[in-house]
Amino acid sequence: MLNRRHLLAAGTLAPLPMWLPGMAQAQTKKDTVVLGMTLEPPGLDPTAGAASSIAEITHYNLYETLTKINADGSVSPLLAESWEVSPDLKTYTFKLRKGVSFHNGEPFNAQSVKFSLDRASGEKSTNKDKRTFANLTAQVVDEHTVVILNKEIDPDLLFVLGQATSVIVEPKSADTNATKPIGTGPYKLGNWSKGASITLDAWPQYRNPGSIRIRRATFRFISDAAAQVAALLAGDVDVFPRVSARGIDQFKTNPRYQVVISGSRAKTIVAINERRKPLDDVRVRRALSAAIDRKAVIAGAAEGLGVPIGSHYVPGAFGYVDTTGINPYDVEKAKKLLAEAGVKTPLSLSMTLPPTPYARQGGEIIAAQLAKIGVEVKLQNVEWAQWLSGTYTNKNYDLSIISHVEPFDLENYSRPDYYWGYKSEKFNKLFEQIKLEARPADRSRLLGEAQRLLAEDAANVYLYQPQWVTIAAKNVRGLWKDMPIFINDLSSMYWS
Repeated sequence: MLNRRHLLAAGTLAPLPMWLPGMAQAQTKKDTVVLGMTLEPPGLDPTAGAASSIAEITHYNLYETLTKINADGSVSPLLAESWEVSPDLKTYTFKLRKGVSFHNGEPFNAQSVKFSLDRASGEKSTNKDKRTFANLTAQVVDEHTVVILNKEIDPDLLFVLGQATSVIVEPKSADTNATKPIGTGPYKLGNWSKGASITLDAWPQYRNPGSIRIRRATFRFISDAAAQVAALLAGDVDVFPRVSARGIDQFKTNPRYQVVISGSRAKTIVAINERRKPLDDVRVRRALSAAIDRKAVIAGAAEGLGVPIGSHYVPGAFGYVDTTGINPYDVEKAKKLLAEAGVKTPLSLSMTLPPTPYARQGGEIIAAQLAKIGVEVKLQNVEWAQWLSGTYTNKNYDLSIISHVEPFDLENYSRPDYYWGYKSEKFNKLFEQIKLEARPADRSRLLGEAQRLLAEDAANVYLYQPQWVTIAAKNVRGLWKDMPIFINDLSSMYWS
């Protein structure tokens, strides 16, 4: 900023009050933002449900974690100022940030960390990472020091402790967080208009309020792809993360907007309910995989923004191997596999489709492809709450299209109660080895074996690793370039 000496030297006659800090900024810069979201969250407690839409609103905004995951996938301190890790990767000592409080005035301390971790693994826990937390034991050393012991070796634990399932909650209010969220984050819940929007307001008592430049953020729920485009063009939405890719070309050439195409660790799949016949037969599952042209699905459902995958793992992840050649597109092979399995065609199957455009568009394409091998697919469009209750929780489906966005979720295949019902003692033993292996080279080799096994078993139909599109007004700053996790970090956003 120019000081008085510089002003006089330059010969300017502008009076100094015009340069008072913050005056021009307050007059010209916006401090509110409207974000679009495809799906409405079923609640606002990320430790109680599997829907990524919960974290998209709450993570790092309402709640915080010991560590923070950054856009490049690195991990930095958040509620923990620092940490030390033992050589055997089983003991983590965290020094906690002082002077932090929850929205209800209760102090953040080592006791609240222990409570949160114990709660995540407790008998009543519905945390989707409950099995991970069951291996952790938190010990309070003093008010601002906590030790976490891990029964297993997990090189990614610091990353895991930065995910939404690891948020630190306040003991007295934890049970009502789904509707009355209480955290340590820079925002509090302002209003929830069911079916329409959620508003978050900056919390004046946040430990560093000056760093928060967005005073109010409104999340609007718009599932229809055409309506998403219309809302952006009308200026009703300032930022639409993970928007439908359909129609992005008109934004690329419009100077009013910026288009950010992000990498991800997501896996878009056709989930198969292996509890139902004939889907319990590996030959049938392989037939479904062989009948689906991944590249055609990517072109038609994702506007070409995706990379084919052959297992529940993506390029760029540690230990990735290319398994797309195990179940390649081959219609004649698919027909033979069905015949070998004794399946008489036409075979009728249902496919539940959540409201996301990639699922609805992908369902049409895949149904047409499966029809070529005598599989008649009845498409069932369901709302997000119906998908979570009917497909995910009650396993009431044959097939479904969904993106699994968690970076480290191979463990779900070792869970016999998980919604797709995959059971393999071979995989379970292999995954146990992965969890206990500390040497990177051997861990990478074992991860490769796990990917090949899932591909050979055709545990699901693996489609593609999506690239996500964010469309925003040109002056919005602080958007994430890549998305190792699904969040909208309001603390980094501002208007230029």
